[in-house]
Amino acid sequence: MKKNDVPQDNSKTYQGQNKLVYAVDDSGHYEGVKSSGWEVESFATQLAVDDLNEQTNEALKQAHRGDVSPLAYHMYARRFDVPTLAGASGFFQWQIKRHLRPDIFIKLSDKKINRYCDALKISREALFTLPSQ
Repeated sequence: MKKNDVPQDNSKTYQGQNKLVYAVDDSGHYEGVKSSGWEVESFATQLAVDDLNEQTNEALKQAHRGDVSPLAYHMYARRFDVPTLAGASGFFQWQIKRHLRPDIFIKLSDKKINRYCDALKISREALFTLPSQ
């Protein structure tokens, strides 16, 4: 993309900030250029955020019904999924999936709960608490 073609669509997802992108200048060299956003990127970002919010709301409903542990809600509320939580917590993905079961989660050791609290950056009390629907 040429330097003069960098989108400047004042994207609301940037919240008034600029993003550094690289474009080709007149002499054919790459140069950093500030962009205030691109409408297409903004649309895709909003779709992704809406999807994450939907996952979070669904996990909250399931946790209130007792279908999943509170871990599921807090995982999605903090923009994690099973693979990223595995990377942050040091648990294997199969372990996290198992810990999403309420009967297993309630029996977790303090050491394991603390690993989740550290990864999610929340207190133990918060991890076991759900907001009202």
